[in-house]
Amino acid sequence: MRQDTVPTMFYHTVQRFGDRVALREKKLGIWKEITWNEYARNVRWACAGLVSLGLKKGQCISVLSENNPEWFAADIGCQSAGGITVGIYTTNAPFEVQYIIGHSESRMILVEDEEQLDKVLEVWEQCPKLELVVIFDMEGLRHFRHDRVMSWSDFIERGRAYDQEHPNLYEELIQAVAPDDTAIFIYTSGTTGMPKAAMLSHSNIIWTSDTLVKVWEHSEDDEVLSFLPLAHIAERTNSVLGPLRTGTVVNFAESIDTVPEDLREVQPTVFFAVPRFWEKFYSVVFITMKDAIWIGRVAFTWAERVGRKVAELELAHQPVPTWLKICHFLSDRLVFKNIRRSLGMDRSRLLISGGAPVSPEILKFFHGLGVPLREVYGQTEDCGPTSMHQGDDIVIGTVGKPFPGVQVKIAEDGEILVKGPNVFQGYFKNPELTAETIKDGWLQSGDIGEFDEHGNLKITDRKKDIIITSGGKNITPQHIENELKFSPYISDAVIIGERRKYLTALIMLDEETVMKYAQDERIPFTTYKSLTQAQEISKLIQKEVDAVNRKLARVEQVKKFRLLDIKLTSEDGELTATMKLKRRMINEKYKDLIESMYRKPS
Repeated sequence: MRQDTVPTMFYHTVQRFGDRVALREKKLGIWKEITWNEYARNVRWACAGLVSLGLKKGQCISVLSENNPEWFAADIGCQSAGGITVGIYTTNAPFEVQYIIGHSESRMILVEDEEQLDKVLEVWEQCPKLELVVIFDMEGLRHFRHDRVMSWSDFIERGRAYDQEHPNLYEELIQAVAPDDTAIFIYTSGTTGMPKAAMLSHSNIIWTSDTLVKVWEHSEDDEVLSFLPLAHIAERTNSVLGPLRTGTVVNFAESIDTVPEDLREVQPTVFFAVPRFWEKFYSVVFITMKDAIWIGRVAFTWAERVGRKVAELELAHQPVPTWLKICHFLSDRLVFKNIRRSLGMDRSRLLISGGAPVSPEILKFFHGLGVPLREVYGQTEDCGPTSMHQGDDIVIGTVGKPFPGVQVKIAEDGEILVKGPNVFQGYFKNPELTAETIKDGWLQSGDIGEFDEHGNLKITDRKKDIIITSGGKNITPQHIENELKFSPYISDAVIIGERRKYLTALIMLDEETVMKYAQDERIPFTTYKSLTQAQEISKLIQKEVDAVNRKLARVEQVKKFRLLDIKLTSEDGELTATMKLKRRMINEKYKDLIESMYRKPS
């Protein structure tokens, strides 16, 4: 049997690994192991269950759930039947759920629990193609009855029975899936409106995951922690598609809140996260060291300086003096090893940041800690990776060299253009936008960038985010925002300045770190809002802004700022589900606050 589609690749991997552990799920604090054979049985029965309920080749099902084994089985089971899987973020509001179900014409939706079921029930009447809902977790729904809703266990039992009646059906179905068939829809984050459905074929995602496996040398000995949304291509590749080829063990975090604890327990060898998590890890270390006894603080300060110096030399491919090697060895044994273990990264051989730009200072910090953090750049439309730091070729301030087999060039206006087997099929039901996005085979990324003298790609900003001041200066806000977010006291920042005389910023506090600072300094507060209104906190943030301004050209400096008195969330529309800022939404929602920074004093 060939291995050029997701179902056939999965079939061969199961034959290879059989009773080895494929997945681990944590429930009530206990890790439960699932073998490849058990995984395959659920995929087979999910496939049969979908077919028995009328799913035809090329039709969609949606999945609205946090990461779990059922998500995986539904995903690969659907693709085995020739269907298309559509992931929906659990943070999506009911109207967004309705849009995706309706736009994709999903025949069925599988939901995690009562909370997600309620969203579907609220909008079901506006989804004429939706025929059935399957629920993974029936807690709280024991007495719930609906003629078009069934539990996952009943669904799998139906599939088991149908598989027994048609014993050769599964093998026939997976052989009928072609490499050019669409495998999944990934709905983009929608920073400028309702999300668009990017169509990714089996050949797109197989080629991408295979190349990633080779570049990052994934193997059956690796372990990953799955916690980012599977509706996003990065996590789908990291915890579903890559392990299908290598046999890497996937561990499911119990919840997003337990990720730090789960990390410490699993100690994964490969760990992928978005910048917001790396910034949080840095803040955790900062708080911990601030609370340490004086000798601990002194030891960390010394070790951090040693680690940073070694990292700078190694990244520049320069020799490390013997005396510095000895100091680094001691700092690693006395300080860094304990920090890595407490973060859950003591076994990590590969740490990856992606999904958005990360501050160079964050990268340097982790390199100094002894856990080289690599950056990958890409987008949904090219299955995730365009370029990345490969092997020891890590140049901070760049996103590495193009992914092997992918062509990258810079257009006259600075836009990054991409061509390769990973470029998507187009947007579902939107041929006009597809034609605008893919021209002569080149994907128009929407990002502005340049190559350095060694062929490393440097991203300067999103094409639509570039600020042009009233003086005609072009400003790239992401660079300034990343510098601000390196502060342990700042969680997020939005630079303002389009057609203005100077730049300003809306800043969101890192609640945990600033709260700790307020307690230590005996600054009275009751809520997050009261924290943002304390003069002492404004002075603290002013010092952080001043420190960043000293690194910037005069035209880039932040002249004024305001602290947001609420936390930005995806539920309220200020952030996408992948934690990217929706600038247009923020500019509109906080326009009065923004105007106050430009109003002349009376």
